[in-house]
Amino acid sequence: MKYKTLADGLLSAGCVKFGEFTLKSGAKSPIYVDLRRLVAFPDLLKEAAAAYADIMQNLDFDQLAALPYAAMPIGTAISLHGGWGMIYPRKEVKGYGTQVEIEGVYEADQRIVVIDDLISSGGSKLEGIIKLKAVGLKVEDIVVLIDRQPEGVDFMGKHGYKLHSVFILPQLLDHWEQSGAVDAKMIAKAREFLG
Repeated sequence: MKYKTLADGLLSAGCVKFGEFTLKSGAKSPIYVDLRRLVAFPDLLKEAAAAYADIMQNLDFDQLAALPYAAMPIGTAISLHGGWGMIYPRKEVKGYGTQVEIEGVYEADQRIVVIDDLISSGGSKLEGIIKLKAVGLKVEDIVVLIDRQPEGVDFMGKHGYKLHSVFILPQLLDHWEQSGAVDAKMIAKAREFLG
């Protein structure tokens, strides 16, 4: 597997945890992915940025857009790594100042690659993309660190976007099982939950 040290780093930094967790949906999960923790580990964040950049070298875009909030430090690290400009859609527009929905400098018709931390279903990606397209930006590609489930690819594909990921979660599970980093019973529970 490519990026083995990054995969191991995500585990040791607690960006992927095993146990019992309640998800946003209310479902109980034996695995939890929390990539917001990356900000506490600068070397790991740099490594993640380099992995995103490897994928982005093959994409056609003018600048990147990081989705708030989890992807903003990741997007900044990628921007610094690759020398690409960055913008971001605001979650909420302020009622004062410039009152813009998209922060940064851009021109209509620019091609934007959307950056996020992970994908489950894909719904939250569309919210950000709608804001970007509303100001005339073009979006074709989305890059995430972890693709949690295959539904994300299908969902984004149905809406006309190409999803690229550094890792798919089952691939990470295979790696951690083979290396003995995670107990086989925990891996089995996670696989069963992910279907």
